[in-house]
Amino acid sequence: MSNASTNSAPIAQPLSQTPPLPPVPLQNVPDAPEALLARARGVVDIEIQALEDLKAQMDDQFVRAVELIEACTGRVVITGMGKSGHIGKKIAATLSSTGTPSYFLHPAEGSHGDLGLLTPQDMVIAISNSGETPEILGILPLVKRFGVPLIGMTGKVSSTLAQQSDVVLNIAVRQEACPLGLAPTASTTATLALGDALAVVLLERRGFSPDDFALFHPAGNLGKRLLLRVSDVMHTGDSLPRVSVDTPFLDALMEVSSKKLGLAIVLDAQGVMQGILTDGDVRRALTRFNDPRTIPLAEVMTVSPKQIEPDALAVTALRLMETHKITVLVSCSPQGQPIGVVHMHDILKTGIS
Repeated sequence: MSNASTNSAPIAQPLSQTPPLPPVPLQNVPDAPEALLARARGVVDIEIQALEDLKAQMDDQFVRAVELIEACTGRVVITGMGKSGHIGKKIAATLSSTGTPSYFLHPAEGSHGDLGLLTPQDMVIAISNSGETPEILGILPLVKRFGVPLIGMTGKVSSTLAQQSDVVLNIAVRQEACPLGLAPTASTTATLALGDALAVVLLERRGFSPDDFALFHPAGNLGKRLLLRVSDVMHTGDSLPRVSVDTPFLDALMEVSSKKLGLAIVLDAQGVMQGILTDGDVRRALTRFNDPRTIPLAEVMTVSPKQIEPDALAVTALRLMETHKITVLVSCSPQGQPIGVVHMHDILKTGIS
């Protein structure tokens, strides 16, 4: 297994030629709102610059990292200490939820037995801004003994971690947003963004679909948006309000009222939908005709109403209703026979919005 020192492609290091942003002096920030906002914006500026630098530093090492992860038949083990560890946990969670099995290993616990989780099919991503974190260096010999690929994410490309890694991802930043230069701020932002970049590129290369994503997110509003189908919430069978084209208007009105869905489906003799009679159709008809007993249903119903497939996502139905400012959609068979009605209120009751 090769290490970073023998890689043919140089690692981009533009930071050495670029002066850092002017630091904000360490002092008490005035209470004036504008002064507070100016200080906060200065922090954001530093972190934005860190991301711009990260983008410039990305090279063929990133490509090699993607290829190594994609070829891994086991799991991606991510390790890091302190703030780097917190970022590592998020990267591991993002990878796992987007089709790349991954877990976080605390480096200190790793040297006390948890490295037993590692298998020859796995690979390791070690995060250390300095590249000299003792807990990380302490487990490197064991990682190397397993013979698994090692990706180092570090801000020091000449560090011990970099020299031991098969691929080095440069997370160097000009300066931290912390005026003391001690609290990881810009560097953790860059690391997190690099992890997101890996996850998204891998997601696309794997052809990861919304349905795949839904399998890993079954709970909560996100799971409902991705899993709940129209067929799960639509009204079917005897609960469907049905009338024929020849049904008297007042009888059709009774059907609309009794089934409480805000419409009646108008059918021909073969049971094929010809239109729907909605609450709005009823109100407009009553203003056009003096005697409701003489209202011809075919003249006042909505022809060619909006429909939706029963297998469509419920959130898709909700967006269609919002777009067309309607509250109900009909699902029909390929032959045009109604099989269900979905109401906006039924979708909203599930918590989808």
